Amino acid sequence: MNMRKIPFSPPDMTESEVIEVSEALRSGWITTGPRTKEFEKLISMCCQTEKSVCLNSATACMELILRVLGVGPGDEVITSAYTYTATASVTCHVGAKVVMVDTAPDSFEMDYEKLVDAITEHTKVVMPVDLGGVVCDYDKIFAAVENKRHLFKPANDIQKAIGRVVVLADAAHAFGAQWHGKMCGEIADFTSFSFHAVKNLTTAEGGALTWRPIKGMDNEWLYKQFQLLSLHGQNKDALAKTKLGAWEYDIIAPNYKCNMTDIMAAIGLAQLKRYPEMLRRRRLIIERYNDALKDCNVQVLNHYGEDHSSSGHLYLVRLLGKDCECRNNVIEKMAERGIACNVHYKPLPMMTAYKALGFDINDYPNAYNQYRNEVTLPLHTCLSDEDVEYVITNFKEIITTL
Repeated sequence: MNMRKIPFSPPDMTESEVIEVSEALRSGWITTGPRTKEFEKLISMCCQTEKSVCLNSATACMELILRVLGVGPGDEVITSAYTYTATASVTCHVGAKVVMVDTAPDSFEMDYEKLVDAITEHTKVVMPVDLGGVVCDYDKIFAAVENKRHLFKPANDIQKAIGRVVVLADAAHAFGAQWHGKMCGEIADFTSFSFHAVKNLTTAEGGALTWRPIKGMDNEWLYKQFQLLSLHGQNKDALAKTKLGAWEYDIIAPNYKCNMTDIMAAIGLAQLKRYPEMLRRRRLIIERYNDALKDCNVQVLNHYGEDHSSSGHLYLVRLLGKDCECRNNVIEKMAERGIACNVHYKPLPMMTAYKALGFDINDYPNAYNQYRNEVTLPLHTCLSDEDVEYVITNFKEIITTL
């Protein structure tokens, strides 16, 4: 078999993205403007929400909603130990305490019983992670926060309106996923998506936040808070200032700078038109992988079922009964054959930054057990059928010699 070069997750760009970006450049409007606003409208339509806001990253989306909610020193935010740093670092940014919950045994999702136990009178937000594009069990998550509603102490009007611990989904991987007949984006109280270069749908960098209506809170007011927070606290955006003579503006607060540009949104607009076909292609690849590996001693992430449909972002494989050394050996052997693999994720308690905060991986045995033998195979829309077969043949050959 001829050697192929299979990258892990290249951006899928076509002439349509080039045309959209060229038109944005020629329009004379390259920062936040009409294309960003159009992209926000389409994100809302896709997620079946009334509003959405686009920023320069999913991290910015998560941090800004924590700030809008008034989360800060003295508060606690709960998340999974099995995630990327962005899910936890935003809590550090606002000065609140990160609380991590172990995964359930043989699962990439947090242990929902342990989640209930972790909620205290200081808890303001729980951040589940829709890993690999598979939506978490939000029935259990909402049951957990309702179970502890009596402990919740609202610190401002928005917290009072919600009346319980807020559910903020880290759905960085899950744009386009569905769960129990609902779109990811309309399930949690707030949902953050990533459009980073390696994601299914990309704007190079970028992210979006969607939310469900909150009784007693005006959607336009909420949207305005994100505009103020993401653009220096300026009470007029650049678009409003282009009106002849309308130069004057005020700075409401010394805020941040994390807006999405029209160049980024232009890429996103082209990607959105292609997205249904991209999701379909991802599903075909996943089904082929699943079929090929069904008789191997592995466990794979369950992307599709009667009541859920993943965005098919990552293909996670656990080499059952194997350890880190064995897993790393498999990744090296795949690399020797031109196939780039990855690991999702090294749990946060194993990272220097979180060790320094007092976290110890020994307190998260299930998360460690998931990590120690996990390999992520290439899964993207630039893969040809021949590429997929090449990955399968080599992977099976390598793991059968372990």
